[in-house]
Amino acid sequence: MEFSEVIRERYSCKKYDGRPVADEQLQAILEAGRLAPTAKNLQGQHVYVVRSEEWLAKIDELTPCRYGAPTVLVVAFDKTNVFIYPGEGRDSGIEDATIVATHMLLAAKNAGVESCWLNFFDPDKAKSVLGLPENEEVLMLMDLGYPAEGAGPLPNHSSRKSLEETVSYM
Repeated sequence: MEFSEVIRERYSCKKYDGRPVADEQLQAILEAGRLAPTAKNLQGQHVYVVRSEEWLAKIDELTPCRYGAPTVLVVAFDKTNVFIYPGEGRDSGIEDATIVATHMLLAAKNAGVESCWLNFFDPDKAKSVLGLPENEEVLMLMDLGYPAEGAGPLPNHSSRKSLEETVSYM
């Protein structure tokens, strides 16, 4: 798929048919995340692949937004392995994990898999329920799967502000 088509056609899928994501497609998605750039190339991300009924039930405890996805990626980052910005008021953890997640969202679309970025959950509870290490912070949950019949983007999906409203030249 042409990159411009990938970014134009990708949407947040909220209805999956339940078929498992093929291993080949999942590996392509995970590889795209692995190749994502991170500050100072620290690669502090950790992606947890949730596929079993037992672990998907734990995800369902955390959020009502799994939408029947057969696979959920939990994207976390190591808070002790981040670049600290000058001034020490900010670090790269969230942005690094976001770049990783975005690469995987776009790779999913390219691989014929739909996705949804889930942020309707308590990250601390997710870390506890999933038994993640203390040094990790959960950025997001990502639904992955094949769309169910009738699934598609929201009606306002293509509505975008103009560049003049969102970009300033200095």
